[in-house]
Amino acid sequence: MRTLFITGVSSGLGRAIATVALEQGNRVVGTVRSRDDKRAFEALSPDLAHARLLDVTDDDAVFATVADVEATVGAIDVVIANAGYGVEGVFEETPLAVMREQFATNVYGVAATLQAALPGMRARRAGHLMAVTSMGGLMAVPGMSAYCASKFAVEGMLESLRQEVSSFGVHVTAIEPGSFRTEWAGRSMTRTQRRISDYDALFDPIRAARRTKSGRQLGDPVKAARAILSILQVDSPPAHLVLGSDALTLIGTARAAVDDDIRTWEHVSRSTDFADS
Repeated sequence: MRTLFITGVSSGLGRAIATVALEQGNRVVGTVRSRDDKRAFEALSPDLAHARLLDVTDDDAVFATVADVEATVGAIDVVIANAGYGVEGVFEETPLAVMREQFATNVYGVAATLQAALPGMRARRAGHLMAVTSMGGLMAVPGMSAYCASKFAVEGMLESLRQEVSSFGVHVTAIEPGSFRTEWAGRSMTRTQRRISDYDALFDPIRAARRTKSGRQLGDPVKAARAILSILQVDSPPAHLVLGSDALTLIGTARAAVDDDIRTWEHVSRSTDFADS
């Protein structure tokens, strides 16, 4: 039996991961935002499901919650920093305050969660830190600049963290889902107000299509949960776990474009070195 600490288990992918983990006989501590959600989560398995009320943007509360879990429930074997949401809007129309709020949850909430759990794992020389980023952490689309920026930031953080803790027996995995049938594109999404007509032709069809497709996405959250939990069984889990055929296609296209730029402009890149180096 493992003890998993998962943020954001009230719905969506977090709920699916927690439910499958419980079905597999694991102990799960999940964070929620309301007492009703707390009761509903613990009802899933009175012996194995433990809920904690938590706002991941409250750093002190995150550290206190993790410390309490380790003291009262047990050592945390796996952390899945899942809590997050999306901001939809073109860059010029996205208020900086909205972007800061996006980073407060999607970046600093993840950082606090991982930092809080890391000392125990380092001391035990074992553990697995995961964060749900997005295919939008390895590629970007119009109208999601704040969201993609936050997910790119998490990818960079995990890449560095992985190299720092690998010698301690602590694994780090970035989970990059594509489009899944959750409320991410529905009630969970923050949409900025339209005001600049120059973007109408580009962005209005994108916004309309995302609303239309919400609830009909390609990905199955339960299958994603099983895939995520399956890597706990291997000795060398992946640094990146891309989920969904759409994510594979879009990430592959984006990475090929970067590689093409590097090759095309390699002569300029090399021209900036000192001659004696």
